[in-house]
Amino acid sequence: MELENIVPWGRSFDEYQTMFMLKSSDLQKDILGCGDGPAAFNHQLSTRGGRVTSIDPIYAFSAAQIKTRIDEIYDEVLSQVSNNKADFVWKNIKSVAELAQIRMQAMNDFLTDYEHGKQQGRYLAGALPTLDFENEQFDLALCSHFLFLYSEHFSLDQHIKSVLELCRVAKEVRIYPLVSLDGKKSPHLDAVINKLKKHNIKTLRQKVDYEFQQGATEMLVASSNS
Repeated sequence: MELENIVPWGRSFDEYQTMFMLKSSDLQKDILGCGDGPAAFNHQLSTRGGRVTSIDPIYAFSAAQIKTRIDEIYDEVLSQVSNNKADFVWKNIKSVAELAQIRMQAMNDFLTDYEHGKQQGRYLAGALPTLDFENEQFDLALCSHFLFLYSEHFSLDQHIKSVLELCRVAKEVRIYPLVSLDGKKSPHLDAVINKLKKHNIKTLRQKVDYEFQQGATEMLVASSNS
């Protein structure tokens, strides 16, 4: 893995709460954030006394290396958003300038916490579909803007193995969004749900209050029937 191939883009604690419909009781659980990247969720929840572990390949790099990469891609990402404004819903986030402020604040929060969090074991380098955790080690696993979103980059088999692995290590799994980068429902979604049912894992497509990418209005909730 090369850092120059990664686009680190972090979301805020408030966005996590809204996109995953996290209640106060959820925030008291043992949480795994899978593919969190430079998001502020771990830092903000930890300062509130929460228990959260984030896992991402990017955590193999130092804070300085990640910051350099953020600086390299920041203007490019915002330029792409600006050139494709019709693909986004400008309701909670009103403008590209406000988006830039929210994202950079989230990533700065992450960078401030990162090295200390690594020492505490809150940021671990790793990737799906194999996670080095015990069965049901976590109460809740959250996967933001990775599975389903990158359906063209990751095969159906990779999706199935990854979701089953999340269901192994956590009692409940929430994945957002369920659309691909083109804003259409992921072509893998129905097949993943059918496979989970065969493994006695119940699923629910739940409407959420968060929508920035057009059409990204649902999360998948998966939990064991046992």
